[in-house]
Amino acid sequence: MKTYQSDKIKNIVILGNAGSGKTTLSEAILFNGGIIERKGQVEKKNTVSDYKKVEQENTSSVFPSVLYSIYNDNKINIIDVPGLDDFVGGLISGLNPVETGIMLINAQNGVEVGTEIQFRHSETLNKPLIFVINLLDHEKSNFEKTIESLKERFGNNVVLTQFPVNEGSEFNSFIDVIKMKMYKYPNDGGNPEITDIPSDHLAHAEDLQNELIEKAAENDEGLMEIFFEKDTLDENEMRAGIKEGLIQRGIFPVFCISAKKDIGIGRLMEFIVNAVPGPTDMPPLVNDEGNEIKCDPDGPASLFVFKSAIEEHIGEVNFFKVMSGKISVGMDLINTTTQNKERIAQIYVMAGKEKEKVSEMVAGDIGATVKLKETRTNHTLNIAGQNWKFNNIDFPEPKYRTALKPMSEGDEEKLGEALQRMHEEDPTILIEYSKELKQIIVFGQGEHHLNILKWHLDNIFNVNTEFLPPRIPYRETITKSAQSDYRHKKQSGGAGQFGEVHMVIEPYKEGMNDPKVYKIDGREIKVSVRKKDEYDLEWGGKLVFYNCIVGGAIDARFLPAILKGVMEKMEEGPLTGSYARDICVAVYDGKMHPVDSNEISFRLAGRNAFKNAFKNAGPKIMEPVFKVDILVPSDRMGDVVSDLQGRRGMILGMSSEKDFEKISTKVPLAEMNKYSTALSSLTNGRAMYTMKFLEYTQVPGDLQEELIRKFEEEQEED
Repeated sequence: MKTYQSDKIKNIVILGNAGSGKTTLSEAILFNGGIIERKGQVEKKNTVSDYKKVEQENTSSVFPSVLYSIYNDNKINIIDVPGLDDFVGGLISGLNPVETGIMLINAQNGVEVGTEIQFRHSETLNKPLIFVINLLDHEKSNFEKTIESLKERFGNNVVLTQFPVNEGSEFNSFIDVIKMKMYKYPNDGGNPEITDIPSDHLAHAEDLQNELIEKAAENDEGLMEIFFEKDTLDENEMRAGIKEGLIQRGIFPVFCISAKKDIGIGRLMEFIVNAVPGPTDMPPLVNDEGNEIKCDPDGPASLFVFKSAIEEHIGEVNFFKVMSGKISVGMDLINTTTQNKERIAQIYVMAGKEKEKVSEMVAGDIGATVKLKETRTNHTLNIAGQNWKFNNIDFPEPKYRTALKPMSEGDEEKLGEALQRMHEEDPTILIEYSKELKQIIVFGQGEHHLNILKWHLDNIFNVNTEFLPPRIPYRETITKSAQSDYRHKKQSGGAGQFGEVHMVIEPYKEGMNDPKVYKIDGREIKVSVRKKDEYDLEWGGKLVFYNCIVGGAIDARFLPAILKGVMEKMEEGPLTGSYARDICVAVYDGKMHPVDSNEISFRLAGRNAFKNAFKNAGPKIMEPVFKVDILVPSDRMGDVVSDLQGRRGMILGMSSEKDFEKISTKVPLAEMNKYSTALSSLTNGRAMYTMKFLEYTQVPGDLQEELIRKFEEEQEED
């Protein structure tokens, strides 16, 4: 394949709700570009993009597929992304390197959940958008209703460039108001007959063209002056206005197709080549230092990795966009994250699993390479002397968690490697090996998302696994002061063990004074602080340890052992085995033996003294609470609020956000298990939410008693 220059490259992402026909459209674009000789079908499991076994079994996209096509000596790079919100990581990866989104709309259903969600993501990333109405050949298609739903949801920037002549099972014709021609296709698709617009459609076409011309002129002052002067724009002027409007998201053109019958595909590709902004048309990207990096083929060589994947028979593949300059085979680049040198041994253009070698790529192009040593998603590679980085792709926070366990104990290492590879391919999969919970916790975007992860573990990596309910990372602390003495004494023939510790514990509060006297159960305990150590705990909160020993009751060399015993019990709290936090410990007295006292004796004495004092210090269990923001359609708001209240949620506020109501609430993590599934059921999949850790708060008394009871039962079983 020849090298395509920056001004001959277009980068698009195909968006749309599941079932809108994204994969079928991809096939049609590749077929029309001569990349494939025959179009595959999703139901026959032979398409270019959904080529992985898990996608074929589920008959839907799970990963983004990088493709390309050729039209009129222009290269069109295509990323076909999943339609389900559970796989939003693939959507974000696919949106990042392209200039324009093609939003596919099912003509039977109009605007769907995925349309709304993906529109919001395109808006966040400020990507131009084209609406393409597919399945107009379906007997239940409803073009007018679809247009109404588009304008209702996305405003008057939605402008028709085409409309069907005969939608439904006989659909084979549409009017193009840019060309002011009718396109009529053979029954099996292919090349259309382009004719004048029939008289009974001409007035409607003229009205739509005037609307399109006005909208195109709005986005460019020069075109506005021409419009005022001539009261119209010619085709080239119209294209220029549409391109500028796309860049500003001031216009969303609407096209008509049947991807399955190959109707309208060539005209859509022609529009992409002629009117859609390319990489050199968009504003320059800004690197992490705030400097603009132009898409300049003569600039310093630089690429950004937007996706890493594991491909069968190939290994790790890194998909990249050339951000500046020219990348060629054999070139050495510096990874600005690791500072390691990476050699570009091969460059490929990809069409699903098929790849073709090329010798070089210039700024704006999208390709793939293999055998890079330590390069992953979000890494920037530059020619020596340039140390900039491009900002990381911002993936959404996880919304679903579960515990994962290998069925065979010998598979732990194999499981760890598999999970790491899955995270590299899908950064929205996060893994935590929780020492605290004694579980492997996996995080994702929903139940289906993690079921697909499990499918890969079981079928691709051959690690049989099971999901378990995830434990909750509770915290334990105290509410008042308490005193405890503990003597550890053990005699067994030779040297024995002896250590006695007297301590007081109290709640830690920021800015509190050092203790002088404690009043506990009607008696006073006076202390004199000789040394104070503060420890910021890994799991949050503090431990303050006071050495208040006077008169040599305990030798100073045994204080670290006492502290170690206390810390052991802080790591495994007395109530539920959870981490303890925010406690002050004052060791003020004790006894030792000249022969039998040693470190282990005082470690055990300190551990047990702390445990006994803790249980008398008004202990309480704290639970993690998350801030949850939910976007929900107005007609489902009552159901969602009612469900949140049943989850011990506290509403923080409500507001309107375009066509949705935003509910801000805080909810205990213990109540969020499988919430994504429940919310989808309540709203028919039309709501979405984010969650972020907020604080620890005390659990209700009845729940605390239940948690303690369960822990004690587990201890007895062990």
